[in-house]
Amino acid sequence: MPSLLSCSLQQSGPSRPICFSGQSTVRDPCRYCLRDEFTLAANCQPLPLSTATHCIELRRCSRLRYVDFSSNNLTGPVPALLGGCQRLTGIDLSHNKLQGSIPEQFGALLSLQYLSLSSNVLSGFIPRSLANCTSLNYLDLSMNQLTGQVSASLGSLKNMALFWAGGNLLSGGVPTEILYHPSLQSLNLSFNALSGSLPDGEVCSALQVLDLAANHLTGSLPTALISCAGLQFVNVSNNQISGSIPTQLSKLTSIRTIDLSSNNFNGQIPSEIGSLSNLSVLRLGSNPAVSGVIPPDIGKIVDLIILDLQKMDLQGGIPLALADCRFLLELDLSNNNLTGSIPASLTNATFLKSLDLEGNQLSGSIPEDLGKFSNLEHLDLSINQLSGEIPSALGNIETLVFLNLSYNRLSGLIPRNGALQRFNVSSFLGNAGLCGAPLGVSCSATSPIPSPQARRTHVLGASAIAAIVATAFIALGVVVIFVMNFRALRKMTEDRVFESTPPSPETNPILGKLVLFSKTLPAKYEDWEAGSKALLDKDCVVGSGTLGTVYKATFEAGVSMAVKKLETLGRIKNSEEFEEEIGRLANVRHPNVVAMQGYFWSPTMQLLLSDYIANGSLYDHLHQQDAGYGQLTWKRRFNIALGTARGLTYLHHDCRPQVLHLDLKSSNILLDHDFVPHLSDYGLSKLSPVLDTYVTSRRFYSALGYVAPEVACQSIRLSEKCDVYSFGVVLLELATGRYPVENAEADCILLCDAVRSALERGRGPTCIDPDLGPAAQLEVMQVLKLGLVCTSQTPSKRPSMAEVVQVLESIQSGNDM
Repeated sequence: MPSLLSCSLQQSGPSRPICFSGQSTVRDPCRYCLRDEFTLAANCQPLPLSTATHCIELRRCSRLRYVDFSSNNLTGPVPALLGGCQRLTGIDLSHNKLQGSIPEQFGALLSLQYLSLSSNVLSGFIPRSLANCTSLNYLDLSMNQLTGQVSASLGSLKNMALFWAGGNLLSGGVPTEILYHPSLQSLNLSFNALSGSLPDGEVCSALQVLDLAANHLTGSLPTALISCAGLQFVNVSNNQISGSIPTQLSKLTSIRTIDLSSNNFNGQIPSEIGSLSNLSVLRLGSNPAVSGVIPPDIGKIVDLIILDLQKMDLQGGIPLALADCRFLLELDLSNNNLTGSIPASLTNATFLKSLDLEGNQLSGSIPEDLGKFSNLEHLDLSINQLSGEIPSALGNIETLVFLNLSYNRLSGLIPRNGALQRFNVSSFLGNAGLCGAPLGVSCSATSPIPSPQARRTHVLGASAIAAIVATAFIALGVVVIFVMNFRALRKMTEDRVFESTPPSPETNPILGKLVLFSKTLPAKYEDWEAGSKALLDKDCVVGSGTLGTVYKATFEAGVSMAVKKLETLGRIKNSEEFEEEIGRLANVRHPNVVAMQGYFWSPTMQLLLSDYIANGSLYDHLHQQDAGYGQLTWKRRFNIALGTARGLTYLHHDCRPQVLHLDLKSSNILLDHDFVPHLSDYGLSKLSPVLDTYVTSRRFYSALGYVAPEVACQSIRLSEKCDVYSFGVVLLELATGRYPVENAEADCILLCDAVRSALERGRGPTCIDPDLGPAAQLEVMQVLKLGLVCTSQTPSKRPSMAEVVQVLESIQSGNDM
């Protein structure tokens, strides 16, 4: 496999040159070019297959004005000797792999106006010496690993118009001198670890763009800040900012984007927002304490493109006035308490691409007029009280790629015309009155629709019965699992725990509580006595992971079960919290998800009981063939991808409350004898003793390879899009046969970065696992591209898992033709 391009930027020799060296078997080592006598630039051009070194003498750089080495593969430190080129006005080293700190010598560049070091791997503090660059007006340090605080001394740069340092590890507060800088037009400090309240100050006259998203900011929005008349873009999402949504926002007559989502705002949405005639994007969602009704005045914002009011406590109906927002592309009112019917007039927004009304109390029928949408791609009406038949007119929406009508009171035959033919059972679950394809239910066999309360009572009743029966055997639980004798109970001490290799049955037992979720498990004491011996036999160990050791327990009745002995309890300290965390998984049942069968709790030992899946993990079959695991054909790999996606879709969209995996990787995708995938270790994030390490250690996450960048940047907002990113890495793993992280000399290369780079250079086919052969290349390339979409850096650009399933099904059906 050819190594990736690795060029170094270094200092050497007495004549103080900058050297670019490329040692690679591919035809693109770094090459410089002098565009004119004032500009030095570099790009990657094909050169002969050899070690190439090119040096630029900087001993005589008195005429050099601009240095541009952006978008290469340069490594090593930023050359401090550039600080000796006194007439430099611009330095662009962005989008490389430069390491180390920012040279203090740059502070000597008094003529420097433009400095961009973004998208590298730079660390250390932002040098205070940059405050000496009195001509500096553009400073971009974003997407690195810079630490420390934002220095207030940068506020002395009287000409500074742009300061970007987002996507780092900066801490402390936002300096008043920066936030209210008199000439600053654009400030981006998003995706850091900034904390504290935003300071109040003098009204800023120049500020147009403010992005402080994904930090740990608290307090309320300062009056002075939201009085900056020139503001056009404000994003403070994913913080802990509180207070009411300020009515003063209505005075920002130039504002185009307001994003206050995922905070702790309360009160009501001010109707005054309706006066913002230039507003295009309004995101207020995920503020659960915001209540009241949706102000009809929002309909006056005729140029509104995106309206996000999800996950709040909004009541009342959907205002008819929203139909006046004719240019809407995205309308998200999901997970509120909205009532009434769906206004048919919404179809006036003819450009609408996404309509999400999931998780409300909407009633009535689905309007036939929704079939008039000609651009709609995403329609989610699930978890409401909609009734009647599904309009066949929905089949007229040829652009539709996602449809979810689950968990309503719909009835009748599911239409299978037009676009409706694309959707499978996951789009129609939980509607007992529906019949026909794809449910596979005859219309003559449908029964009356139970109420949500009745469904809830049935589920809870089954769980309660299991818990009551299990509780009755508390004393027997230990005897049942560990085959202990009662005489040893008197000698037990509360601090006794099992060692890594458990003691014999004749020594100190542990009294605890056994809860079983399934009636199919052995009920006789003798069966448990035989099966429990696995816990005392190291030969029955079948694996180990983050949570603990897994044993295979085989009962005399022929039933096998996986028993995970937790090595540590993570952040859960008592039985009530443990039972609540595990009990919510009792009813998780899906063909592609490992079923939880029960648990055992004592203060010193905790066990998780689940189905035993016999054919190893996806990781074993992809990467451990020397250990006896067989090669996977592309057909099997594709079916594993599709099954895994369906399992995740079930956890994200069909489980209430939603279940996040948060530890998805190929080793947690188990395969049965038919190579059907089963997701394991889902929904157990609170049991993980390393979760705190995950959200505080960027290096740990980056080395892991499966983890979404927003967690690495410490936004710590865990969402289903984290699972989508991890699934994207699994897709790339399936298509390439490579590890999610690989070592190249002294560097670590993420699989998603390597594949993305190859596709951008037109070398996508070289990424495909050579064991797959040429026959499946077209389908594999489609999966590769889907994997890259899933691993997008921005969570909002990643699809939902339901959309992923539909894309995979379209790939499958398209290649079956």
